[in-house]
Amino acid sequence: MAPADHHQRTAFPIMLSAAGRRVGLMRILHDSLAAMGLTGHVLATDIVADSPAMQLASKSVIVPPYRDPQCLDFLLKLCRDEGVRLIVPTIDPELAFYARHADAFGEAGCKINISHPDTIAIGGDKQMTNDWLRSHAFPTVGQAPLAYALAGNVDFDFPMVVKPRFGSASVGVRIAKSRQQLQACAGETDLLVQSIAAGNEYTTDVFVDTTGRCRCAVPRRRLEIRGGEVSKAMTVRNASVASLARRVAETLPGAYGVMNIQIFHDSKTGELAVIEINPRYGGGHPLAHEAGATMTRWLLEDILQVPSTARDDGWRDNWVMLRYDEAVYVDRQTAGIG
Repeated sequence: MAPADHHQRTAFPIMLSAAGRRVGLMRILHDSLAAMGLTGHVLATDIVADSPAMQLASKSVIVPPYRDPQCLDFLLKLCRDEGVRLIVPTIDPELAFYARHADAFGEAGCKINISHPDTIAIGGDKQMTNDWLRSHAFPTVGQAPLAYALAGNVDFDFPMVVKPRFGSASVGVRIAKSRQQLQACAGETDLLVQSIAAGNEYTTDVFVDTTGRCRCAVPRRRLEIRGGEVSKAMTVRNASVASLARRVAETLPGAYGVMNIQIFHDSKTGELAVIEINPRYGGGHPLAHEAGATMTRWLLEDILQVPSTARDDGWRDNWVMLRYDEAVYVDRQTAGIG
C-alpha cells in the first residue's frame, strides 16, 4: 500500500460540536483514535471562543448557531474542508438539527453520532418520552401537565417533581412539597409534574450499532449533581437496570451510537422507572470509558465496518468518578471577549 493511500485510510478527523466544557470527551475521542491507529485531529466547534474545549482543542472554529439559515452550508463546507469523518453532538438543542440533516452530512462523507429523528423527538419532549414509555409498557413515573395537577387531576401526591417539558441539564427542575409551592409555578408555561421515583438514580450509557443492537449498557449511579451535571458517580453492575436500558434502546426507532437512559431502581422493592432518554453522550460518560466500556472506539469500528471489539462484560464494577474543576488561561483576544 502506498503511503498516501495508507494516510487516506487512517485519517479520521472528528468534529466535537458545541464543545463547551467537554474536555473529557475530547480526550476520549483522541484516545480512541490512537487506540485504533487512526490519525487526525479533534476539531472543536462552538458559537463562542471562550470555552475550555475550544481553547484546548488541536483546532477550533466558531460556527453560526444551528438556528442560523447559513449554519448548514457553513458546517458542510467545514466538514469537507477538514475531511471530517464523524460529528459528535453534545447538547440537546442541536440534536434535531443534526438528525434532520444527517443525509446531507453523509453525502459530505461524514457520519454523525445521532439517532433517527423520531428518537430525537422522543428524547427532546418529556411528555412524548412518558407517552412513548407507557405505550411500550416500560416502567416510568406518573406525569401530567401542571394544570392537571393544580386541578387535582393526578393520582400521585406531594412531593412532586416540577420540570420544563422541553428542558435539559436539569434547568428549571424543582421539587414542590405542597400545593402552595406548586401554585407558585402557575405563571410558567410548558411545565410538567412527575411523581418522585423511589431508589437510586442510574444514568446508563448504552452503545447501539447500525443493526439496532445494544452491545453494552453501563449503569452509573449518580452520587452527586452540581449545576445539572453529575460530579460524583460510580459504575454498578445492576442487571435489572442494564437489562431495562438495553430493551429501551433496542425498541427506540432508529437509535444509534452512544447515548444514555436515566433509570431509578429501588433495591428494596425491585421497582424500576425510566425518567429520561438522552440520545447523545452524557456529561458523565468519561466514567464508563475509564471503567473499560470504550464505546467511542466501538463507534469508530462500526463506522469503518471493521470487526467490533464491543463487549458487555469488560468494564469495571464499582469504579468511582470524582470530578473537579480545572482552569484554562488565555489572553482576552484568544478568548474572543470584546
